Amino acid sequence: MYERLVLIAAGSLLLALLATAAWLTPSPRGLGTHQQLGLPPCTIVAWFGIRCPSCGMTTAWAHLLRGQVVSALRANAGGAMLALAAAVCGPWLLGSGLRGRWLVSPPREMLTLAVGLTIVVVTLTQWVLRISLGW
Repeated sequence: MYERLVLIAAGSLLLALLATAAWLTPSPRGLGTHQQLGLPPCTIVAWFGIRCPSCGMTTAWAHLLRGQVVSALRANAGGAMLALAAAVCGPWLLGSGLRGRWLVSPPREMLTLAVGLTIVVVTLTQWVLRISLGW
């Protein structure tokens, strides 16, 4: 029973995050969309004048949920990938929890690790390119 509740909670949380991102208007600057939620501007941008690795993630989610894939990738490619993972995993986790058994199959450890590491590498690579090339 505990596992079912965790799956339902995790799936619901991911779907709530996707719904929130769909409600937000993507910032034309490519970052700062999170400020519509009452959150402060990025501290790294304020202090150092450069984007942090997570800058643009909320904007990427908002763009992706509008079908604006190129804009999402420009805002934060790792964030766009994370939103896509949430869109796949949210319904899968929620459905599995409600049903009481895994839909399709249980998570595969190596696949989960590979997807997570890919998102981290893409995020950091884009960040380094932005800093070094002034993107």
